[in-house]
Amino acid sequence: MTEAKPATAARMYDYYLGGTHNFPADREAAEGMIAIYPQMLAVARANRAFLGRAVRFAAGQGVRQFLDIGSGIPTQGNVHEVADAVTDGARVVYVDIDPVAVAESLDLLEGNPRATAIHGDLKDPQPILDHPQVQELIDFNQPVALLLASVLHFVPDDFAFDAVARLVGTLPSGSLLAVSHGLSPEDLATEAEEAAAKGVYQRQTATPLTLRSRAGVALFFEGLDVVDPGLVWLPMWRPEPTDPQDFADDPRGAAMLAGAGRKP
Repeated sequence: MTEAKPATAARMYDYYLGGTHNFPADREAAEGMIAIYPQMLAVARANRAFLGRAVRFAAGQGVRQFLDIGSGIPTQGNVHEVADAVTDGARVVYVDIDPVAVAESLDLLEGNPRATAIHGDLKDPQPILDHPQVQELIDFNQPVALLLASVLHFVPDDFAFDAVARLVGTLPSGSLLAVSHGLSPEDLATEAEEAAAKGVYQRQTATPLTLRSRAGVALFFEGLDVVDPGLVWLPMWRPEPTDPQDFADDPRGAAMLAGAGRKP
């Protein structure tokens, strides 16, 4: 019988952000990552800030629909909150593989007719696209912002590129793909650090870590028009004055890239 892996990336991320929707197994695994990468808490803050910037950018381009896959546990600056602050009538579907994340999101969204959360696995995108609540809220004849923030590095190569291609292929012209992604040793970390980080997720969660090179991350944008400033270090993608300043002196310390592409 396979040993249970009770920690999840979603609840670990909640812990990094100072949330309370996590269990001892999540805290233990998260502390293991912090021991390897002491900057993990700052990285989580920077990634959350990027998500907000991506939503504001998409809304500024006239996009009113958001599909956030790998959305995690609700916290401050959720997609529907950011979108509602800058545009009228935004519709949002949150998708996560963690039932706790979905349940917490549904509690937060109770009574909101323009936002919902569903259980889904990025490795198998068709059930997400076919889900009745997705079909009800998202009009695939109008532009959609597909948000994949800090999730693709939990999807193996055998699934990741095909999944993104299938999702983007469903979206109409004018849609946007926004991605943030951890980097492999050839770009940043040492091989020992990568092995240690992968070990935490392999042993303690059901979502092993798959870091990629800059060239590997760029492949997700094939066929799209990458918007300025291109694929850059996480804190450098369209920074705003209110962003966390943890990596102001060295954006490489965030250990992640971010970018967005528009479907022609």
